[in-house]
This record gives sequence, C-alpha cells and structure tokens, in this order.
Amino acid sequence: MRYEEALAWIHSIARFGMNQGLERIEALLDLLGNPHRSCKYLHIGGTNGKGSTAAFAASMLEQAGYRVGLYTSPYLMQFTNRMAVNGEDISRGQLVELVGEIKPLAEKIAADPSLGQPTEFEVVTALAFCYFAREAPDIVVLEVGLGGRLDATNVVRPMVSVITTISLEHTQVLGNTVEAIAREKAGIIKQGAPVVTQARGAAIPVFESACREKGVSLYQLDRHFSASILSQSDTEQHFHYRGLFKDFSDLQIPLLGDYQINNAALALAAGELLCRSGFSLPEKAMRAGLEKTRWPGRLEVLHRLPLVVIDGAHNLEAFRGLCRAVRQAFQYRRLILVLGILADKAVEDILAEILPLTDCLILTEPNSPRAADPLALRKIVTAMSAELPCHIAREIPAAVDLALGIAAAEDLVLIAGSLYLISDARYHFKVKHG
Repeated sequence: MRYEEALAWIHSIARFGMNQGLERIEALLDLLGNPHRSCKYLHIGGTNGKGSTAAFAASMLEQAGYRVGLYTSPYLMQFTNRMAVNGEDISRGQLVELVGEIKPLAEKIAADPSLGQPTEFEVVTALAFCYFAREAPDIVVLEVGLGGRLDATNVVRPMVSVITTISLEHTQVLGNTVEAIAREKAGIIKQGAPVVTQARGAAIPVFESACREKGVSLYQLDRHFSASILSQSDTEQHFHYRGLFKDFSDLQIPLLGDYQINNAALALAAGELLCRSGFSLPEKAMRAGLEKTRWPGRLEVLHRLPLVVIDGAHNLEAFRGLCRAVRQAFQYRRLILVLGILADKAVEDILAEILPLTDCLILTEPNSPRAADPLALRKIVTAMSAELPCHIAREIPAAVDLALGIAAAEDLVLIAGSLYLISDARYHFKVKHG
C-alpha cells in the first residue's frame, strides 16, 4: 500500500458520516490490544483554543526534557501533522504500516450490525493511539475532536483535563444551549484528574457538578489562577501569570491575540497540576516552552509590505477574538479581507463582526462540502454594507492573488475563516510568494 492509497482509504470513510458513541472505538482498540492504555495523557477539550493550549503544553513539557506526543485536528498542511512526537510528525511509512493493520479490523467491526462502520475520526484516533504506544512518549497531549462525552478520544484516563472556552457550536449534535454543550464537554472529566478551565457563566455550575461527582478539583481562570497582559505587538505578547502554586512575571509568547494569553495560562495551570503527579516542570522550561511554541494558521504573519496574516477563525467566538487582535496588534491603512466560512456557522453574526473593519472583501469557497456559497454570502454582505467593495473568487489561489494585487505596501491582507481555507491559502502563498 502506498501513502496516497492509505490516505484515500481513511478519507473514504467520511462518506459514512458522523456517528457519535464509544462502542466502535472501544471495539477497535480492543482488537488492537488496547494501545491507549500504555500512555499518560493531558486531555484538552472545549470550543475554541484547544489546539493552541495543546501546543503550549506540549512545548513546555518538551523543554523540560520529556518525550511528548501531540494529537490535534484538523491538520493544517498535511495529514501527518495530526500526530507527532517532540514536534516530528508521524512518517508516511509509519502511517501506511498502521493503516495496513487497522483496515481489516475496521472492516470487521463495520460488518458487525451491532456496531457498524467506524467513523473517519475513530479510525484516525485508533491509529494515533497505536502510533503513540509504539513511540512510547512520557505523556501525550490529546485534543478532543468534537464535544467530549462521546468523542473517540474519551477512552483515556487523563492525569489532568483541560476545558478551554464554551460557546454555541455544532448545536445539531451537542445541543443548542451553553449548558447542554457544557454537559457534553464535561464528559472528559474523570476520577483522579483535576480540571482547569477558562469557561465562564452558565458552563461553570455544570463543571462544578461533574467535578463533585468524580471527586476532583476544578480550577477556573480568573478565580484560582490568572494572567494579565503587559504588552502586545505584531510579533509577540508579554504577560504576568498568577498561578495555582507559583507566580511568574514577564512571560513571553509568539502567538498573537489576547485569547492566546488565556490559552497559555491554561497550559501553565495544567503544567502545575502535572507537577503534583510526578512531572517536573521548572520555571525555565515553562518560560522557554511558551517562547518556542509554534502554532501555524492562528494570526500567523506570512509577509510584510503588504502585511499578510492568516487566521483559522471558524466560529463567532473566534471571529470576535480575531477582530480584537487586529485592532490591538496591527497598524495598516486598509484591510483587505479574504473570507471563506462554512454554511453551518453563524454566518450573519460573523459578518457583522468583521465587516466594520473591512475596506475590501473577497469571498472564496473553502474546500469542504459544508462551505458557504460566496454568492449567498454576497447577498448578505450587500444588505449589511452596500458600499463595501465585494469580489468573488471561488478558487482560493485566485482569491489570494486578487487580494495581493489590490493591496498596497501599507495595507493588511487578512485571510480568515475555515481551516479548510487557511490550509490551501497558506500552501499557495508559500509556494508562489515565499
């Protein structure tokens, strides 16, 4: 089997759609010898900020000398980005070998009418568990895919659980209230694993109840630990951290946006709790880990003169954070926005956030069957801001090139929306424009 064939088989499973539940992943892992039981885990769920928090935590652990696995989704540039050890992605050869082992077992489960076809995410998660079992990292930083309670990653017994923000997302699956979504996210709370969160409001009573039931402590940002911004620029941010057990002054991160400071604080609190379970994270490692964190596609500056920034803001909460960050971090004359979002998001609310900052809009189409039609988006844009110059370029490379053709040296080209857009735009820009 070649790498392309292995990927084609994995992606072919997507046609069977989404089917939440742990029965299939548990059955598949059982056939594989339960590889997930051989590692220690830091489990990270929530609405936004999961990937960045995971990247901060993994980087700090690596700087402390640990061998660290990292599992995230979706990938930005290539499929192998989804699982790595100490920053090195799974090799294509390893992926092909594991697909060869998992494929007949997945087909066996699919033939069982009491279980049915494993989903693509279940297969990929099982593959990741096998990969980590063989690589034997000291700990795996594991990002939840969707929700929590019924997510395929929720078969592990973590050392610490992290829940980032909670807002309305995937309401057709998770529920249409913050409380309902919080209950799904709270499914990752387990006995023996303290919880850190930056959620607020109606989600907190849900988490408090789940923690009481499991007999674990809940640590909340701005209540039990906090972070305060010192300075921001278009290259870095500095902040103070008042921790659970330690305080650190003048920490630095290269990721932009005030929300990244909160994500870093979550990773720091999780690191403090891991220290209570036998890990050693000296202050030097925590500082260096934060400074060395890389998480492409999140307010990433690709070019200057003109300033070109990409950001995978994929829902309303993320766009609000993006708009704040643009105002705080960047100086520019005009903002030229390349926008591609999915139709199942809060489209009108997202446009209401971003259009007031926009001087020229280019609508494009992310590579997803759920992509919002640019023609439909233009009708909404026209109703909201009839004077705003608005272009359509369905192909992402054409949209990027059009924006660069319009931009002057002192302008900002912002490419934002679905990660399906960001991945293709980033690749095109790197190849064509360096």
